[in-house]
Amino acid sequence: MIHHRPSLRLCPALMLAALNLPLAAVAGQSTTAPFTVVETGRSYASLQDAINAIGNARATIRIAPGTWRQCAVQEQGVIVYEAATPGTATLSGRACEGKAALVLRGTGAEIRGLSFSGIKVADGNGAGIRLEKGALNIAYARFENSQQGILTAADPAIRVFITRSTFSGLGTCENDAGCAHSIYIGDIGSLTVRESRFERGTGGHYLKARAAEVVIEGNSFDDAAGHATNYMIDLPAGTRGRIANNWFVQGRDKENYSAFIALGAEDILHPSAGLRIENNEARFVPGLSRQSVFLADWTGERVVMQGNRLASGIKQYERR
Repeated sequence: MIHHRPSLRLCPALMLAALNLPLAAVAGQSTTAPFTVVETGRSYASLQDAINAIGNARATIRIAPGTWRQCAVQEQGVIVYEAATPGTATLSGRACEGKAALVLRGTGAEIRGLSFSGIKVADGNGAGIRLEKGALNIAYARFENSQQGILTAADPAIRVFITRSTFSGLGTCENDAGCAHSIYIGDIGSLTVRESRFERGTGGHYLKARAAEVVIEGNSFDDAAGHATNYMIDLPAGTRGRIANNWFVQGRDKENYSAFIALGAEDILHPSAGLRIENNEARFVPGLSRQSVFLADWTGERVVMQGNRLASGIKQYERR
């Protein structure tokens, strides 16, 4: 049996204490407890308390508009985290366990319309979401101005699906732990990223994934305002699947401009034969002239490349 705390309705002073925020930071936000478990109607001042109330069940936590300087850890259950109004609720500036605003190791989680901002930790891997176990679906989310957007463990049982989300101002290579990236996916079962935007990277790669299978379709990788960035897509362990109908623009300020997509540059964990890279468009920012490669391949396996529209100076394929 799941036991719920009584509904909390906080005055501004209590809200201030619960969130450890200056009064100015909560101006214009709801004066009631911001985290509501939809199935019970009970509200909580702490996101962690709302998660604990759900336990090993399935439920939705609806988050009120505002910037909430909180983080939380999900240990069990299947939880949907949704903004009451998409794009108006942000988890900012706090990382649990020195990892992320949300540390997820339950059965599953879904993110709807939330934003994550300003997450930084000592080892340089501060993320909006650290996924350690379970399935994860993300839609209409925003990750910005942090060391990393999403970071996952290595677990073949993990599946990640991302759609219509934005990754902006992410990545760093300034720490001893190595580079952080806009998205950094470990050796998992599958990754799908659709209709999402990557922009204004601040180091590392825009999308790095060791997944056994990927579907990367209909996204934009806009490096025009990037700083000290590397590849748009790095698949260092090999992979199968499809990279299609994406738009790429490479900017001027690069740590490595030698390729847009890299395949098998590190440890080969998965076969890549049959990977399809098709109907993408790639170019440089206006006025930039240099030589680069659309796909740099360390695997030597049969990759299908067709219908890609590449600007002058971009070679379609290079074996490395």
